[in-house]
Amino acid sequence: MITLFKMMQEDIQSVFERDPAARSTFEILISYAGLHAIWGHRINHWLWKHNWKTLARFGSHVVRFLTGIEIHPGATLGRRFFIDHGMGVVIGETSEVGDDVTLYHGVTLGGVSLEKGKRHPTLGNRVVVGSGAKVLGDIFIGEGSRIGSNAVVVKSVPPNSVVVGVPGQVVVRSKPRPRTPDLNHNELPDAIGAALASVMERVEAIERSLDTHVEEHPRRVLEESYAGGALAFSIPVSAGERGGNGNGNGDGHHHHQHMHAPEHGVWRGEDFSI
Repeated sequence: MITLFKMMQEDIQSVFERDPAARSTFEILISYAGLHAIWGHRINHWLWKHNWKTLARFGSHVVRFLTGIEIHPGATLGRRFFIDHGMGVVIGETSEVGDDVTLYHGVTLGGVSLEKGKRHPTLGNRVVVGSGAKVLGDIFIGEGSRIGSNAVVVKSVPPNSVVVGVPGQVVVRSKPRPRTPDLNHNELPDAIGAALASVMERVEAIERSLDTHVEEHPRRVLEESYAGGALAFSIPVSAGERGGNGNGNGDGHHHHQHMHAPEHGVWRGEDFSI
């Protein structure tokens, strides 16, 4: 069984690994509020588990006053947990956090139910949650996933995924997940924007096809319009896919990959090169 001293050593080492601003152990011990909140929670959680619940709640209240981080003493935290900056972090009673998880300031692990049972999220190992993100309800965030800043996540997330937006859009990575904490917050997919761009590209292809059809068969179009017939067009693929400009002239320059529609609310990572 891991000792408290060993766990504290791991907590300190995790700060060095995930915060380049950390310069010394002494500096970490005296100035990292996230670390103080985690250590305070470990004491309060022990009291909670041994049925000293009121004292545990008071202890968590003191920790919140000192650090700005509110962790319910009933929450379960894994090893090498790191809270960077920390101000405004809220972790609910039935939350479960795996090993090597990283949270930034303003994160909420909250509930969406008044039921007494499990009502807060479970985070798998090596999950990173960006600043201001809200993870709500009894859901599971798969191992190695990354939640983008200010995302609102209300559904379970598969392992090795990236979640962005409100409500959270899930993109399953096509590449192997990194072994180290994934802190590249500048490399987040824009699922909605990419989908809209793909739709606009297809609309433009349809418009080009209609224009070409009218130019080549104006009389037929007029006759079928009067007859009330339905025109059926063969919609071409994008110009780049067939080496043309959309009119069959073979001098196109643009190629945009068509987006795959999300399956069960999950996007494909290869559409975003992640």
